[in-house]
Amino acid sequence: MFTLLVVLSVFIAFLLILIVVVQNSKGGGLASQFASSNSVMGVKKTTDFLEKATWALAGILVVLSVLSAAFI
Repeated sequence: MFTLLVVLSVFIAFLLILIVVVQNSKGGGLASQFASSNSVMGVKKTTDFLEKATWALAGILVVLSVLSAAFI
């Protein structure tokens, strides 16, 4: 069970890294490179989705960390 939780934690951490890199920051980020996705969903909706995904993945990572610490 511990191994499964660690593997899931690594996968969620990788997804979290990807989402954070794509977000638009003061420097522009990778989100500015995807102009076609902004024209389809709109800039505001893309930003909202990325922010919600970041918070959700961070919450899942915290829960998985606590659970894996409990199984040690």
